[in-house]
Parts: sequence; C-alpha cells; structure tokens
Amino acid sequence: MEKTPDNYNFELIYVIVNLGLGSKALKIAKKCGVTGGTFFLGTGTIKNRFLELLDLYEVRKEIVLMIAEKTVADNALEELDRSFNFKKPNHGIAFSIAVKDIFGLSFKDQQLKESRGVENIMYNVIFTVVDRGKAETVIEVANGAGSRGGTIIHARGSGVHDTAKLFNMEIEPEKEVVLILSEQNLTEKIASSIKEKMEIDEPGNGIIFIQDVNKTYGLY
Repeated sequence: MEKTPDNYNFELIYVIVNLGLGSKALKIAKKCGVTGGTFFLGTGTIKNRFLELLDLYEVRKEIVLMIAEKTVADNALEELDRSFNFKKPNHGIAFSIAVKDIFGLSFKDQQLKESRGVENIMYNVIFTVVDRGKAETVIEVANGAGSRGGTIIHARGSGVHDTAKLFNMEIEPEKEVVLILSEQNLTEKIASSIKEKMEIDEPGNGIIFIQDVNKTYGLY
C-alpha cells in the first residue's frame, strides 16, 4: 500500500525555551527525523518572588513549531527532554498536539510506522488572541483561575500593515497570542475566566480556542 499522510498520524511539536536556544532544539529534533521548524518570539512568565522584586519575572522566549509523524515526534520529544532537562524549573516546556490534515510536507525521511493511537488526554492548550497590551491581563486572570503561567507570542507582521498567521488565522500587527497549558480539569474554569474578564463574546475583543495535548514535558 502506498504511504501517504492518510496512513499515519502526524503531530505538531511545540518547544518553548529561552531566547537563543531555539536553534539547538531544532537541531536535536532534526537528528530524530524532523524535517524542519518555524520560530516565534515570545515572553514567558516566571513565578519567583525575588525576580518579581527586581522586575525580572518576564523572560524572552523562542517558540519552535515542528510537524512530524507520531513515532518521530515521540522520539524527538524524548531526546529534547534529555538534552534540556525539562523537569527542572525554568528549563523550558515541550508538548505535542494532533494534526488533523497535512499538506505540503515531504515525509520521505521520516521513520514512518503506523500509529497505535493517542495517549489519554491529561492537558489542554488554551490559545487566546487579544489586542496588544492585554496579554498580561489574560495571564493574570488565568493564574487566578489555577493556571501556573503562560507564554505571550508576539505574532506581528514585519510592517505596520502586515499580518502574521497562526493556524491559517491572520493575526493583525496590534494583536498578541497567549498560550497557556492547563490540566484538563482546570481548562473550563481558566477559559471561562478569561472569556468573562476580556469580554470575548463582544465583537473584536478577541478569540479563544482550545486543543488537546498528547504529551507534555516541563510541567511541574
């Protein structure tokens, strides 16, 4: 039988590390068979009383997005965890989500094996798109609902009238994307709190969408 994307499950890998370490993460993933990746700049939040006193609780981050067949993605996540030691605080986070359809990816170099299904879902990733300057409020509201932090993605175009794209959605230059990993039992509370505080139901105030997470590293 011909090998096509329909025969296999693909996953989107997210790796969030300190600025300057994104290239290292991609290099490790490529050794496992991942063919490439896309970089975003972001800001992470760290809960540390001493750093807060020094006003240093925000750290610049790199977010690396990579697509791979599930077996390759699992191997890449394990290698990334070994290299970055995600179990230690502030060493980064890595997780994967399922990809429904895929086009334009050459997977001839991937170590393709038929998928045996997805692990039990324990976490969700909450994406919130809001006007620039409101992302920190989203983080504060989420923390009040049980979240342990998040990452602000500065998804802006290169010019005043340019746009960036995330999941084929145009993100205007004055928008910010907030990424929050949540335990499944807290997801509804966190998302509802953000929705109410940011008045998401009002036109133009933002968007919230939620996806299941298959594997996670770096949450504690």
